[in-house]
Amino acid sequence: MAVMTNARSPRRPRITRSAVATSAALSVLALGACGTDDNGGGGAGDGDGTLAVTASFYPMAFLAERVGGDHVDVTTLTSPGVDPHDLELSPRQVGALGESDAILYIAGLQPAVDDAIEQSGVEHVAEVMSFVSTTPETEDGADQGDEDHADEDDHGHGDDDHGHDHGGEDHAEDDHGHDHGGEDHAEDDHGHDHADEDDHGHGDEDHDHGDDDHGHDGHHHDHDHGDGDPHLWLDPLTFAVAADGVADTLAEADPDNAEDYRKNAADLADELRVLDEEFEEGLANRETDTIITTHAAFGYLAERYGLREEAIAGLDPESEPSGARMRELHDVAERDEVSTVFFEVLASDAMAATLAEDLGLETDVLDPVEGITDASRGDDYFAVMRANLEALQKALRTDA
Repeated sequence: MAVMTNARSPRRPRITRSAVATSAALSVLALGACGTDDNGGGGAGDGDGTLAVTASFYPMAFLAERVGGDHVDVTTLTSPGVDPHDLELSPRQVGALGESDAILYIAGLQPAVDDAIEQSGVEHVAEVMSFVSTTPETEDGADQGDEDHADEDDHGHGDDDHGHDHGGEDHAEDDHGHDHGGEDHAEDDHGHDHADEDDHGHGDEDHDHGDDDHGHDGHHHDHDHGDGDPHLWLDPLTFAVAADGVADTLAEADPDNAEDYRKNAADLADELRVLDEEFEEGLANRETDTIITTHAAFGYLAERYGLREEAIAGLDPESEPSGARMRELHDVAERDEVSTVFFEVLASDAMAATLAEDLGLETDVLDPVEGITDASRGDDYFAVMRANLEALQKALRTDA
């Protein structure tokens, strides 16, 4: 079994707007309808020459459908409404997986899928996390860390004044205007060395938190894949890079249609670049950077747009926060003037509701887009992400 991977770098991938725009400059083809068989096994295509692709859960199915276009028949292992973290496969699904022409998944997110793939013998397997190299790192809740985003990424945070003033944070050359209350960002030891890799325009931003060791679960921005954040699709530009990797996998499985797959990936990258610009502009002028979420699913989104995620639980949505963590969140909410505690469609809102009631805050949905259900605020990735943007704008009190 050949698993499509790219060599990992200790740095965050250099995923810039200009890079995505270059990819999107390829001529694109109109995408036709693509059949999706939810909750099935693998299985061959429908006999008309389509490629049988099995996706572990919704974001992977979305990539397969958009990149594969008319040439693929996609099966999704995770049914709508099922938390992908809790997936158990039926014997039929495990047996049928071996009939797939290609498989898309994220290692470590769904152990049952990992085990079934090992047994499947399928040749073309895309471990999608590998296409984007490293993840945002965490130390069970480390801060967003030492981000040296130098010159490449057109994140607009270099000379861009977001107008946030939260206290006394010194961002060196970064004119973010975020001040998190006395945080000195001189020599951040959290391990984010983005040097010339990711040009967020944060200059020599350095998060030295002094006496605050952030050793609590859920205080988040820093993930290391393995124990890390798999939610790469919540950063549109990172998702675009993943689409390129998926195109390569499908092209290897179906060389006759390789050009179509790569053009479809470029088309998708162009749409994702537009979405990124909407987030960048929509969150530019906000009164706070801090979001409180049910579990630590939003590290990619937070890192891309300069937010600070404080999660009630860690990466496991079923984990229970400690009493110390809940007390800390009270302090965070008051210090950063948080207005909203976010919960998710596929997970219980009990912890979010309890915290919000204690603090007199609102609750709202911030969807990690792990699956689409009737309760979702949209019928596909783009619609739900735009609903997320609206929720963030309200919670962060932007002027958009």
